[in-house]
This record gives sequence, C-alpha cells and structure tokens, in this order.
Amino acid sequence: MSIRRLQPEARLSGAVVHGNTVYLAGQVADDTSLDAEGQTADILDQIDALLAEAGTDKSRLLSVQIFIVDMADVAAMNRAWDAWVDRENLPARATVQAKLVNPDWKLEITGVAALPPRAM
Repeated sequence: MSIRRLQPEARLSGAVVHGNTVYLAGQVADDTSLDAEGQTADILDQIDALLAEAGTDKSRLLSVQIFIVDMADVAAMNRAWDAWVDRENLPARATVQAKLVNPDWKLEITGVAALPPRAM
C-alpha cells in the first residue's frame, strides 16, 4: 500500500495519505494577528485545501483534535467551527487546553479523514 506525503516541509508533511485514510498534521494560523475566531477560520481553510489535495473533503472527516491555548476562546473558536463544519457528517472531536510552540498561535487543529471510494 502506497504512502503519499502532501506539502512536505523540513520536519513534517501537511498531510499523509495511506490506504483510504488522510492524516492531517497540526495546522496553525498563517496570520497570528487574528483573534481566535479568525485563526480558526484560517486553519479550517488550510484543512479544506489539504483535504482537497488528498482527494477528499470535510464531509469525510472522521476525527478532529483541537488544541486551544485559552479556554476563554472556545466560544469564538466554535463560531468559526459551526460556520464551517458539515452538519450532516460531524466528526468525532476533542478540544483540550494546551501550550503551543508559538505564543502567537491561539489554537492548533489536527484530524483524520477518509478518502471516498473512487479515490482509494
């Protein structure tokens, strides 16, 4: 079974496709000047792009983990999440408070998605 690495960088790939599964690396905001809602929307746009490159979309997300620096930002994060998520195909989700590498990041999101049958 082949392994396909998407958007490889010095230390990681943005996503890895193996079999019928897409594994997303932790995604962080490109624009750290944004508030938690804006950073969430930025990250979700990145996830959309990675999933499209892999041959799938957010409707096939299986699980998502959100690492948030300040739990006071959960409502703002959820506003962006609720506007983005496919309500008919909600993934399993965990949200935990965490200290991130860059103090300007308000959150990081990672997840796992399935490929549609035609892409397998």
